[in-house]
Amino acid sequence: MTYFEENKLVDEDFPEDSSQKVKELINFLSEPEILVKENNMHPKHCDLLGDELLECLSWRRGALLYMYCHSLTKRREWLMRKSSLLKEYLVDGISYLLQMLNYRCPIQVNEGVSFQDLDTAKLLSEGIFSDIHLLAMMYSGEMCYWGLKHCTDQQPGNHEVDTGVSGASYTTHKEPLDFREVGEKILKKYVSVCEGPLKEQEWNTTNAKQILNFFQHCCN
Repeated sequence: MTYFEENKLVDEDFPEDSSQKVKELINFLSEPEILVKENNMHPKHCDLLGDELLECLSWRRGALLYMYCHSLTKRREWLMRKSSLLKEYLVDGISYLLQMLNYRCPIQVNEGVSFQDLDTAKLLSEGIFSDIHLLAMMYSGEMCYWGLKHCTDQQPGNHEVDTGVSGASYTTHKEPLDFREVGEKILKKYVSVCEGPLKEQEWNTTNAKQILNFFQHCCN
């Protein structure tokens, strides 16, 4: 039901009064998890809702905030007045994407597991189960870049990311979000995978490498 509204916002490049609509969509996509938690329907809500549904819900929220932030970063006057608000959106979006990457644990490849395709085995061992996982890695890395570029004057605050178990993101515990550290880790992995097991698929790594170069020089 929300998919049409999400696409409409993207197609219209998020009009100036979009913030409330974005919040409503995020809240709607959060309702299944909230309902399970509030009613104590299961000790672990992930066991009841299932990893694939939770991945979908986290992806939809993270991707929506990515698109929204992408639009906001092109509004110079807005950024001058509300960079602290952009930081909140970025932290939330990155958190959702890292959650999405961490719901399923990497598959341990050993002698007892047989794979005909070694590249597929490598991807699964890295916790990458679909193209969406790769997009989530690139999106979160790019959002970290926007955070460093546009929100450097903001105080660190109490923004934290709780990513749960270790999956494709490499981030494994609740901690204040360090845009550079998180962005570097995830984009290095993205480049490694795209130029390794997925080399024949021709995933573009140009932007990821440019961002990594920015990370390397911005804080030195």
